[in-house]
Amino acid sequence: MKITSLDIQQKRFTTRFRGFDISEVDEFLEKIADEFGVLRGEQDILEKEISILEKENKGYKSREENFKRVMLNSQKVIEEMKNNARKSAEMINAEAEVKAEKILINAHTKLAELQDEIMELKRQRIKLNMGIRAILETHSKLLDLDEESVIKSCEEDSKVKYLKI
Repeated sequence: MKITSLDIQQKRFTTRFRGFDISEVDEFLEKIADEFGVLRGEQDILEKEISILEKENKGYKSREENFKRVMLNSQKVIEEMKNNARKSAEMINAEAEVKAEKILINAHTKLAELQDEIMELKRQRIKLNMGIRAILETHSKLLDLDEESVIKSCEEDSKVKYLKI
C-alpha cells in the first residue's frame, strides 16, 4: 500500500489516558507529510528522468547495435573489395603475362624471319660475288685472248710488212 502525504496529514490517532500530546503529534505528522510530499515529488521527477534515460539508453543501445551491424557490413564490404581487387590484380597480371608471352613469341618469330632473310641475302651476295668473279674471269680471259690476237695480228702484220718490202 502506497502512503501519500495526504494520508499522513489525515491520519488521526486515538487518544488514551496519558497518551501523546495531540498537537505535538499533529505538528510532527505535518512536517513528515510535507517532507514526504517533497520526497515523493523528487521521486516522481527522478522516476521520469530514469524513464527518459532508459529510453535514451535503449536508443543508444539500438544505435550501437546498428553501428555494430554497419561496421560488420562495412568490414565485409571492405574484405570483398580487397578480394575483388586482388582477383582483378591477378587477372591483370595474367593478361599482362599472356600479352608479354605473345610479344615474345612475335619477337622470336620476327627474329627468325630476319635471320632467314639475312641468310638469304648472304647467299645472294655469295652468288652475286661468284657471278661477278665469273664475269670478271670471262672478261679477263677475253682480254687475254684479245691481247693474244692483237699480238698475233701485230706479228702477222709485221710478217706481212717484211714480205712487202
